[in-house]
Amino acid sequence: MGFEKILFYVFSSVMILSALAVISFRHSVKAVLSLVLCFFAAAALWMMLEAEFLAVSLVLVYVGAVMVLFLFVVMMLDVDYAALKEGFTRYLPVGVLAILAFFAAMYVLIHSGIFSAQNVPIPAPHAADYSNIKELGLLMYTVYFYPFELAAVILLVAIIAAISLAFRGSRHRKVQINSEQIRTRKSDRLRIIKMEAEMVEETVNSSEEVSISDPANSDASNSKNGEGK
Repeated sequence: MGFEKILFYVFSSVMILSALAVISFRHSVKAVLSLVLCFFAAAALWMMLEAEFLAVSLVLVYVGAVMVLFLFVVMMLDVDYAALKEGFTRYLPVGVLAILAFFAAMYVLIHSGIFSAQNVPIPAPHAADYSNIKELGLLMYTVYFYPFELAAVILLVAIIAAISLAFRGSRHRKVQINSEQIRTRKSDRLRIIKMEAEMVEETVNSSEEVSISDPANSDASNSKNGEGK
């Protein structure tokens, strides 16, 4: 057994085990991390098949963007695992039947001879200077140019729609929020303050009230003023 076959079996085993872990783990974060490992193993197998563009695209798009987004979303969600476990045994027979049907179909396909060497011949090896990325680029920009441009326009429209939905406008813009208006109270909207003129008037009135209420002090002060004169 050569080194290439050993690597193939190693990456295949890692991909199968990580795929089983995705459906076996009850914790969502562990399941997403197992799916990331499965994608890495699949990318390694594509590299061995000389499909470099597919391998790099799988790592950059799925592992680098989609799976990271899923991971952050799952980590921010407050998942009730106790509620998810309820009713699990009710669907267990259906799951077992689906698994048995899948393996039975795989067994029939493998032993039917459809994928034998006679029906699926081994392709001839490419030249030393062959590049599948170059061939894919030639097909994409010649034969499939219009579908490629249409896909680019659809992605551009999706980006503009996402930005327009997420954009909230300027901070200085005044927006009417109905929920806050419904929950408002009188103390939140009405505040009674004292102006400076009113405060001076209250001070004068209070001093006059003190002089009227205490005439003895006023007479004593007047007599003192007369003696001083």
